[in-house]
Amino acid sequence: MARKKFEEEHDNHERWLVSYADFITLLFAFFVVMYAISSVNTGKYRVLSDALGSAFGRAPILPQNRAQMEMVMSGQPRLFSNQRRENAVRHEKEQLTDMARELQKALAPLVSQGKVHVTQSSRGINVEINASVLFAPGEAKLTNESGQALRAVAAVLKNDKHALQVEGYTDNVPINTPLFASNWELSAVRASSVIRLLIDAGIDESRLIAVGHGDNDPVGSNDTLEGRSRNRRVEVMILSNTLDAAKDVPVAGAAGKS
Repeated sequence: MARKKFEEEHDNHERWLVSYADFITLLFAFFVVMYAISSVNTGKYRVLSDALGSAFGRAPILPQNRAQMEMVMSGQPRLFSNQRRENAVRHEKEQLTDMARELQKALAPLVSQGKVHVTQSSRGINVEINASVLFAPGEAKLTNESGQALRAVAAVLKNDKHALQVEGYTDNVPINTPLFASNWELSAVRASSVIRLLIDAGIDESRLIAVGHGDNDPVGSNDTLEGRSRNRRVEVMILSNTLDAAKDVPVAGAAGKS
C-alpha cells in the first residue's frame, strides 16, 4: 500500500507587511493633509485631493472657485466671521453718517456762522464748538445761550449708545486766576461743565468722558486773534465702535476744519 505523504503547511510570517503598508499609506495621507491646509492655494489643494482620491479609491473633486476652496480649506466660521465684521463696519458707517447729518441740521445756524464744525472720521463724529458760544472769556460756567446748542446735541445723542468724549481746548495765552492756575484746569473744567449739561439733558453719564488738553493741539495759529479764537473750543466726540467706520472727511454740507 502506497504511503501518503503529508507536507506540513508553513505559516506565512510576512503577513505583517500588508498591515504595515496600509498604515504607511494612511500616515502619508495624513501628512499631505497637514501640509495642504497650511495655506490656501490650488496646487496644495490638488495634492490633497489626489492623495485622498488614491487612498480611498475615488477620483479627486476640485472646488469650482476660490471662495469654495477657502471654505473647504479654512473653514466656514472664519469666512462668516469676516463677513459679519464687514457688515458691522458698513452698518456703523451708515449710522454715524446719518447721525452727523442730524447734528449738522440741529446746529445749522452756528454751522453757517463758522462757530460749529461737524466732521466724521475714523474716530467717529467730531462736533467742534467755539468757546465763545459756550463761555465768557476765562470762565468755565456755561452761558444761558449755550444751553440751546448743547441741548440740540443732546436731543440727537441721548437715545444712542456710542461713548461720548468731551474735550476742552484753550489758546496759548497764560491764565492764572483764583479758580484756574493754568490753561489745563480751565480746559478740563470747561469739558466737565459741558458733560454736566449733557447729563441734565438726558444722556447716560456712563457714556461720558471729560478730557482737558490746555493749549495743546491747536487748529489755528496762536499768532493771530482769529487763530486764538478758533483754538478756544470744546469738541464733543461720538466715538466709533469700529476703527474703520469712515475715512477722515467732512460731513456733506458742513464746514470742515481749516
